Amino acid sequence: MDLERLSPRNPIKKESWWTVLTLAYQSLGVVYGDLATSPLYVYKSTFAEDITHSETNEEIFGVLSLIFWTLTLIPLVKYVFIVLRADDNGEGGTFALYSLLCRHARISSLPNFQLADEDLSEYKKTSGENLRSLKVPGWSLKNTLEKHKFLQNMLLVLALIGTCMVIGDGVLTPAISVFSAVSGLELSMSKQQHQYVEVPVVCAILILLFSLQHYGTHRLGFVFAPIVLAWLLCISTIGVYNIFHWNPQVYKALSPYYIYKFLKKTRKRGWMSLGGILLCITGSEAMFADLGHFTQLSIQIAFTFAVYPSLILAYMGQAAYLSKHHVLESDYRIGFYVSVPEQIRWPVLAIAILAAVVGSQAIITGTFSIIKQCTSLGCFPKVKIVHTSSRMHGQIYIPEINWTLMLLCLAVTVGFRDTKHISNASGLAVITVMLVTTCLMSLVIVLCWRKSSLYALAFIFFFGTIEVLYFSASLIKFLEGAWVPVALSFIFLLIMYVWHYGTLKRYEFDVQNKVSINWLLTLFGSSNLGIVRVQGIGVINTELVSGIPAIFSHFITNLPAFHQVVVFLCVKSVPVPHVKPEERFLVGRVGPKEYRLYRCIARYGYRDVHKDDVEFENDLICSIAEFIRSDKPLNYSPDPENESGTSERLTVVAASSSNLEGVQIFEDDGSDKQEPSSSSEVIVVAPSPRIKKRVRFVLPESARIDRSAEEELTELTEAREAGMAFIMGHSYVRAKSGSSVMKKIAINFGYDFLRRNSRGPCYGLSTPHASTLEVGMVYIV
Repeated sequence: MDLERLSPRNPIKKESWWTVLTLAYQSLGVVYGDLATSPLYVYKSTFAEDITHSETNEEIFGVLSLIFWTLTLIPLVKYVFIVLRADDNGEGGTFALYSLLCRHARISSLPNFQLADEDLSEYKKTSGENLRSLKVPGWSLKNTLEKHKFLQNMLLVLALIGTCMVIGDGVLTPAISVFSAVSGLELSMSKQQHQYVEVPVVCAILILLFSLQHYGTHRLGFVFAPIVLAWLLCISTIGVYNIFHWNPQVYKALSPYYIYKFLKKTRKRGWMSLGGILLCITGSEAMFADLGHFTQLSIQIAFTFAVYPSLILAYMGQAAYLSKHHVLESDYRIGFYVSVPEQIRWPVLAIAILAAVVGSQAIITGTFSIIKQCTSLGCFPKVKIVHTSSRMHGQIYIPEINWTLMLLCLAVTVGFRDTKHISNASGLAVITVMLVTTCLMSLVIVLCWRKSSLYALAFIFFFGTIEVLYFSASLIKFLEGAWVPVALSFIFLLIMYVWHYGTLKRYEFDVQNKVSINWLLTLFGSSNLGIVRVQGIGVINTELVSGIPAIFSHFITNLPAFHQVVVFLCVKSVPVPHVKPEERFLVGRVGPKEYRLYRCIARYGYRDVHKDDVEFENDLICSIAEFIRSDKPLNYSPDPENESGTSERLTVVAASSSNLEGVQIFEDDGSDKQEPSSSSEVIVVAPSPRIKKRVRFVLPESARIDRSAEEELTELTEAREAGMAFIMGHSYVRAKSGSSVMKKIAINFGYDFLRRNSRGPCYGLSTPHASTLEVGMVYIV
């Protein structure tokens, strides 16, 4: 494929220290809300039933030692110093790791991948290495993954499991955070009053939290960081007070020797209590998942110098208080608020509720983001995505997901009515995501970082052993609440895999049944078929990157007419987080120049924001106009990906909004308006009174075009004034006869149900419904 680049790349600026520190401060409210509120429920969940707080203090000191080393090894060593380095062009999360692997080994699940996509600036690989050389570390692993489709599917399922557990965490984290914060009311009222007040208050806060989501995080984001900072100062100050007031020798419990004494005394009960201890690292995955909103250095600074020491002081302070209080009069047993001095208990309760809301907001926003990524990569049905901020990238709201999360969250709260079962459920979700990250990171170390397999084995053995230990302790609580994330993940995984499977089968049908370009050329060359060209631009939506889609021949068969200008448009996702606007479009011709047939491929990353209909239409037309202006009569080389064998040369064209040196489009009501004399114009005003607007292409000052290109631009101008029509395929997918029972159930019932209840193709393109024509087809897969 012959590619031309028409726009330069923008240099990347290096952030100043002031910018880094500002981002570190802002990350407190977005990234660390969940992790910062974990002291509310860790000790209470750990001592719920498996172990008791005895006079010897061996249990409380052993738990403190486990918390200290877990916080040190997992969030600090694993995430801050290792995993954060595995960013995908600044983006993080499960899909970022999967995307990295897809680019360094040909294991992408996206069906319409092109070699041209590897020329994207963010599609970076380690240069200067012969990837097929046996001397390169990881070559054998890469070769094995590329050869076996089963391993590729297992890798996709692994990434989806991690994603589904994050969604499950989006249900459980708001419930346990708000529940634990509100539980402080128990110390201020009788048990009879508390049991009738706690659950309704929690439900009211949760309903309010989810009801405000459509306003967007940016409207309240300016208060998030101060709330979390106030909370960290609060718990660290209380921790220091408790340490010096009750037990200054508590620091000795940080020794690993106390872990040995704890496990030796408690044995199986101590192992089962690990399910509560692991809640001290809940929210650690957010450091990596929210990397795209900040920088690696800012997140490292915020955790190392603010969050980590505050949490350690808080847990030490609670342990110091509890080491001197073995018989608690309240039924609250061991919790956070018993260690808070009574004089400041109400202000701390208010700050705790606000911090819990902030932490819940972070995981809800993260769930929206990961659903959007799954949709972009073809692993989730199309849903309505609302961008709540025009300035803050990534601030989105998904109504269907929001209300689903709210109902599930309320069901968990009302169903369990305490933090013990919710913490069991949350613990399993948290540790499963971390295990998935560990597995994917071990592959990244070999395939992407080109390190020896020994490094990967050491990484997965050291951190995997710790996480498997916690995972087994959480799984043993399956019947006591841990079944909730498993059930939720199974449902979401089933939805994702069925949708992905059906999408792949539909694409395979499109490839097998596409029409050859020779058929189209014969159609144009024959004057006896009665096919006419009408004014306007016809945009044929297709997932094919080469050839003619079957819906076009189906359209011509039923309505023997098509537009003056025809564009075969493919809007596809590529395995990178963002595609620069100057690399957005690939434009080429289909057939001879005089037929006015174009192919346009619009490429988006899995975190890109799709534009609205008007801006997208203008960018699409300007990209074609820029291609016409810059097109040169070259000897085309055959496209190796074009199965029809017909030559198609695609050119990289920048979007008009980012390419000020390219062709610009202007539309007005027909009144005379003068553009700067430094530009040349192609202006066509049709005489028909029905046309109320005038379309003008303003060319760069240095532009030199020949006569044929000017005529082609004039015809494109006339077609744009006449209007655009978007022709979509409305597919009905059915399993072919002789298919297995599982395939028939997945396609005829599962995929068909999801397709009928998801957004249509016109929504994904942001096209106006008034100018959309759907062509129905039955897909036998």
